[in-house]
Amino acid sequence: MVRQERALRTRRLILEAAASVFDEFGYEGATIGEVVARAGVTRGAVYFHFASKRDLALGVVEEQFVQDGVPERACKLQEFVDTGMVVAHLMPRDPLLSAGARLSLGQDMLDDFGGGAIPGWIRRSEALLVAAGERGELLPHVVPADTAWLVTAAWTGVQIQSQKLTGRADLERRVASLFRHLMPSVAVPGVLGSLQMGPDRGARVVAEVAAAGVAAQGGDVEAGAQPVGGEVGVA
Repeated sequence: MVRQERALRTRRLILEAAASVFDEFGYEGATIGEVVARAGVTRGAVYFHFASKRDLALGVVEEQFVQDGVPERACKLQEFVDTGMVVAHLMPRDPLLSAGARLSLGQDMLDDFGGGAIPGWIRRSEALLVAAGERGELLPHVVPADTAWLVTAAWTGVQIQSQKLTGRADLERRVASLFRHLMPSVAVPGVLGSLQMGPDRGARVVAEVAAAGVAAQGGDVEAGAQPVGGEVGVA
């Protein structure tokens, strides 16, 4: 067990170092040597966990779907909004999310990675919208698959523009504005009025998850906590 835990910690250390390298240099400019230097491990340790630079990049993309993120909500549209706002809060602060975005959107990566993390986010969004529909939260015209695709594309566009213009300094405010513009065409009036979509929503949800984690130490992890990306696989 000790050896297994040490291996998991080493793998995470390598992924975090790789994320910072990919985020700084992109896929083509990144090197295994730079990852080794930043992680403070041997080249053999990197290749023990990842057979190639491509595998390492895929590991960075996939890691964002296994991190603690958004608590399950009775209102699925609130959970839908929370997911977008938490990612907006974390992306400027978490190299794994930032690098995942760069790897997913880099033109040289699209064919090889099948869209990177984007298909996973679309599936996660669609699943939440389907659940919201089953609870009567959606307007009659809403098609979950179409809405999930469009909202993911809009969120991605906001992220790119925020990155270009402000280095993501205004990302939370811009994503909150996106939801305020889009949700009236998605949510029934009774649900729309209850949705919390302020620019500080992501920070408050992250704080909620952190408090739940502290409370759960020494006991079972809170059953409602779900990964940011949900139970989805990434191609």
